[in-house]
Amino acid sequence: MRIYTRQGDAGMTRLADGSALAKVHWRVESYGQVDTLNSHIGLLVTCLPDGSDDLAGKLQLIQQEMFDLGSELAFPADAQNETLWQVSEQWTLRLEAEMDAFSETLPALRHFILPGGSLAAAQAHVVRTLVRSCERQLVALSHQEPLNPAVLPYMNRLSDWFFVLARVLLQRENKPELRWKKPAER
Repeated sequence: MRIYTRQGDAGMTRLADGSALAKVHWRVESYGQVDTLNSHIGLLVTCLPDGSDDLAGKLQLIQQEMFDLGSELAFPADAQNETLWQVSEQWTLRLEAEMDAFSETLPALRHFILPGGSLAAAQAHVVRTLVRSCERQLVALSHQEPLNPAVLPYMNRLSDWFFVLARVLLQRENKPELRWKKPAER
């Protein structure tokens, strides 16, 4: 089977229902950013330190959810409804519960943290910023077309989740957080 179709050579793409849409349309850009995010989550999984099977499982579940979100977005505006939507409030609640559990072992946060400290923590911060980018794109889409109301809270919580994950990774790797210093302290 050939992977290329040549159908997109003129800047158009097909949505899940077969309808055509410009590749620069808000909807196409939205699921494209979700795909980019998913790829970076996959990279993060490969950066995890040994003994992080629990985190790998959580990340791979999020990858599955990103694919589900992308499939929701791959349908046109007139197909957006509750029978199509998969992202749910339960996903957001799960992220909150996981963050609460992670935070029980972390020191209180009393300063701003710079991305970095280890390869895995740095990649978690890259993913966090990509989640924010996706979230902004999805907000823009929601101003133009219908969007599952569970998506924006989920994405908002997901970026927080990756921030907490970066802290957890540094703790597990026994590495210090990189503290932001005011200009007078540098």
